[in-house]
Amino acid sequence: MIPVRRRRKRPAPDPHDTGPGRTPELLVLVCSVAAAAVAVAQPFVLGRTLDLLLHDGAAGGWLAASAALLVGEVLLDSLTALLTGRCTAHWTAAIRSRALTGMLHAVPDPVSRYSPGDIATRLTLNASDAGGTPAARAALAASLITPAGALVALAVVDVWVAVCVLAGLPALALVLRAFARDTGTSVRAYQRVQADIAARLLETIEGAETVAAAGTAVRERERVLRPLTELAELGGRMWVLHGRALATGGVLVPLLTVAATAVGGLRLGAGALSVGELLAVCRYAQLTAGFGSAATLLGALVRGRSARERTTALEHLPALPHGTLTLPPHGPGALELRGVRVLRDGTEVLRADHVVVPGGLTAAVVGRSGAGKSVLAAVAGRLLDPDEGEVLLDGTRLDQLTRPSLRAEVGFAFARPVLGDGTVAEAVAAGPRTVSPHRIRDALRVAGADAFVRRLPDTYDTRLANAPLSGGEYQRLGLARAFAHAGRLLVMDDATSSLDTATEHAVDQALRRSLGAATRLVVAHRPSVAARADLVIWLESGRVRAVGTHRHLWQETAYRAVFTGEEHGEEPVGPAGGDEPPRQQRMASPHGKARP
Repeated sequence: MIPVRRRRKRPAPDPHDTGPGRTPELLVLVCSVAAAAVAVAQPFVLGRTLDLLLHDGAAGGWLAASAALLVGEVLLDSLTALLTGRCTAHWTAAIRSRALTGMLHAVPDPVSRYSPGDIATRLTLNASDAGGTPAARAALAASLITPAGALVALAVVDVWVAVCVLAGLPALALVLRAFARDTGTSVRAYQRVQADIAARLLETIEGAETVAAAGTAVRERERVLRPLTELAELGGRMWVLHGRALATGGVLVPLLTVAATAVGGLRLGAGALSVGELLAVCRYAQLTAGFGSAATLLGALVRGRSARERTTALEHLPALPHGTLTLPPHGPGALELRGVRVLRDGTEVLRADHVVVPGGLTAAVVGRSGAGKSVLAAVAGRLLDPDEGEVLLDGTRLDQLTRPSLRAEVGFAFARPVLGDGTVAEAVAAGPRTVSPHRIRDALRVAGADAFVRRLPDTYDTRLANAPLSGGEYQRLGLARAFAHAGRLLVMDDATSSLDTATEHAVDQALRRSLGAATRLVVAHRPSVAARADLVIWLESGRVRAVGTHRHLWQETAYRAVFTGEEHGEEPVGPAGGDEPPRQQRMASPHGKARP
C-alpha cells in the first residue's frame, strides 16, 4: 500500500508583519500624533492670546507660543509627508519581494492558474496600494486622535458645547461605517476587472503577429477593452460612495459647527465664555467633527487591505518542502516512479505504477497532446509532487533531498527558456553550479550554439536584449545552460521543438558524448527522437501504457498513430527521421519487454 502524501503549504505569514518592520510606520504615527497634538493645542493658545491682547495688550509669551505652534504644525506636516513616502516605498518593495518570492518558490502548476496579466497587476498596482496601507493606518489613527483630543479640550473649555458636539458624532460614525463596508465590495470588484484587462492585453501583445496576420485587430481591440464598461461602472460607484459620504459629512459637520457656535454664543452672552474661548470652542468643534480626512484615509485603507489580500495570495501558493538528505556520490542516475498518481480538480491526469529508467540511458516520453507528458516530466524532476506514490533517483526519494542537492543533480531544459537580460555567458552560467568559462563554451558547442554566438557583436559578452536571436537560437541557449549544469538526471520538456531535424540529431549526438553516464528524460513529439532513445515511455490518457524500445512499440498501430495521427501502420522511422531502421535498443521494463 503506497501512502498518500498531501502537498504542504508554507505557514501563512501575517500580512501586517511583512515588510521592513514597524519602524517606518511608527515614525509616521509619531509625527502624525505630534502634528495632531499641535493642532489640538493651537486653538487654546490662540484663544488665550486673543483674550490677553483684548484685555491689556501684554501677550508676548503667548503670542510667541502661538507662532511656534503654527511653525511646528507646518514642519511636522512636511516631515509626516516625507516619512509617509518612504514608508510606502519600503513596504511596497517588501510586499512585491515577498509575493514574487512566494510565486517563484511555489509549485508551477498552481502558479499557472494565474494569468500573466493578473500576476503583473498584483505585483504592480495591487502591491503599490497595499504598500500604502501602513502609512494610511498610522495617519488614520492620528486623525482619530485629533477629534478625540479636540473633544477633551472642548470639554475643558466648556462642557455644554462639548455635549452638543458629542450628540452629533454617532451619525458621523454610522456614515463612516457604511462607507467602509460598501467601498470594500466595490474595490475588490474593481481590482478584479483591472487584472482581467491586463491579462487580455498581455495575451494580445504576445499574439501580435497572429492578430496582424489574421487582420483581427479591431475585434481584438474590442475584446481587450470590453471589461472597461464594467470597470467604469465600478469606478463610478466608488466615486458615488465617496461623494455621498463627503456630502453627508458636509452637511453634518457644518450643522455641528453651527450648533457649537450657537451654544458658545449663548454662553458668551451669559458671561461664561470669553471671546478667546469662543474662538477656541469654534475651532475645537471643527476639529472634533473633522470628517473629510478620515473618509479619505479610510478609503485608502480599505483599498490597501483588498490589494493586500491579492498579493498575499501569491505568497501563500503551495511550495515544495525539502528534506535533509543528499544523493550518494557517483550514482548512475537511475530513475524510478512507484505508484505515482497526480490529480487535478479531482481528476487523475497521471498514473505511473512502476516505471524504471536505468542510469545513463535516454528515455523518450511520447503520447498524444494532453496525455500527461509534461506532468510526468515535472514529477520526474520534482517540479511537482505526486498526490500518491514516490519518485526515486538512485534509490533516494526526491522529496527527501535538500533543495541544493536536488537542483544540482536534476536539471531541466524547456521549450521556452527564460534567460534574463544579462549577457550570453551570464545566461548560460546562471544555475546551481559555479561553471568555468571553458565549461560555458563547451556547453554552447554541445547545444549547437557556439557558431552563432561567435557571430554576435560581443560574442559571449553580448547582452541578450541586444542579440537578434531566432526561436531556435534562443532555445539552444537554454539547452546550453541545462548542459552546463547537468547532474545525473536531465529532463528535457520539448526542449528541441524549435530545432530542425538535422540540428536536433547533431545536438543529441554531442549530448551523448558530453554528458556521458547522465540519465536523460526527453519529452518527444518526433518519431526520430523516440527512435534514437534507449527506451520509450508511452503515455495514453494520463496512464503509462507501455515501456519499451521504439522498434518494439512501433509494431502497435496505436503507437504509430501517436506520430502519424492515423490508425493504420507506417514503416518505422530511423534515428534521424529517414528510412534507416532504428538500432536495436535496450528494454527498460522490469521484465525485459514492453508491458501492455
